[in-house]
Amino acid sequence: MSKVQSIDRAFLLLQELAEKSGGISDLSRRAGLPTSTVARLLNALEDSEVVERIDDGYEYRLGPRILQMATKSNKDETLLALARPHMVHLVDQLFENTGLSIPSGYEVQYVGQINCANPVQIRDWTGTRIPMHVVPSGLVVLAHWPKKAVKGFLDRKLDRYTPNTVVNKSEIMERLEKVKEDGHCWCLEEFSEGINSVAAPVFSEDGNILGALHVHGPSYRFPVTSMKKIVSDLVITQAEKMSKELQNKK
Repeated sequence: MSKVQSIDRAFLLLQELAEKSGGISDLSRRAGLPTSTVARLLNALEDSEVVERIDDGYEYRLGPRILQMATKSNKDETLLALARPHMVHLVDQLFENTGLSIPSGYEVQYVGQINCANPVQIRDWTGTRIPMHVVPSGLVVLAHWPKKAVKGFLDRKLDRYTPNTVVNKSEIMERLEKVKEDGHCWCLEEFSEGINSVAAPVFSEDGNILGALHVHGPSYRFPVTSMKKIVSDLVITQAEKMSKELQNKK
């Protein structure tokens, strides 16, 4: 059986299980597959916690791993929908691209972006994962992590992306304290030369760090020195409003 055929058949079984639990013979009949194939695929999917046996041991249902993935996806979509008005407001006020980032391991993942109308703009980073120490959204998240988690991050090799990337661990620790105190973070050409960005934290219903709203633009125009504090304050305000909305949903 080819790998592609196996994948197709595995998805067929998952579709059937999404509709209704079933045993090997039942799923074989419903999916139109040989019982030996169904048994082999279910065994592999069970090992990966994609499916699990029901108490009697004869029937299968969707397992915790795939349900967690689905829940996370739905949660990200809901979060992005909540963030969108705040992102649009920042684009309208600052005329630069605005995004939402969430932590993913020791990286931040850009889960959504609203683009400005300026003909010269930064590309859409949606879906990209970036090490936390090179972008402001990552540093904002780190600043609100427990010390043990921050130590775990800093104990790893930190890659330098540009001459401006800060990789000295003592400097990063000092920076995180300032980020937490100021409520925002700027990164000036630290991830990519020619790009500056700013981020502020978004907190979940229980008050823990959830992610960050960020704004980025070409370094030749963003930020105008005289506007830097105004830009920071606008991003902080929208992140605080979004956090308040999340807390009101609790």
